[in-house]
Amino acid sequence: MTDTEQHPASSAFARQEDILATAAAWADAGDGVALATVVKTWGSSPRPVGSLLAVNADGRFTGSVSGGCIEGAVVTEAQDIIESGKSKLMEFGVSDAMAWEVGLACGGEVKVLVEKLEP
Repeated sequence: MTDTEQHPASSAFARQEDILATAAAWADAGDGVALATVVKTWGSSPRPVGSLLAVNADGRFTGSVSGGCIEGAVVTEAQDIIESGKSKLMEFGVSDAMAWEVGLACGGEVKVLVEKLEP
């Protein structure tokens, strides 16, 4: 590996750092911010454990916890959590049978913890 190439794990870490830096900048600017983290996966999951999504009160976000419809639900919930300050564990799942019906290879489960980022 040359100096200009990055190991995939270090590249993923850099992206996580960028997400956290953006969240911190929003908070420093006085915006309410929530951080969503993939805490558990089972079966087919588009993002691994540890994936992050930062959301501000205006609905802007950076990062990803799913890349699909889960993301919209997490962004909406994150905005509520910014207001309430109460963390929430969100659970999403698709059975193998349902996954097959919609053209996916297999089912899966994703658990996402959404927390308000305190300054």
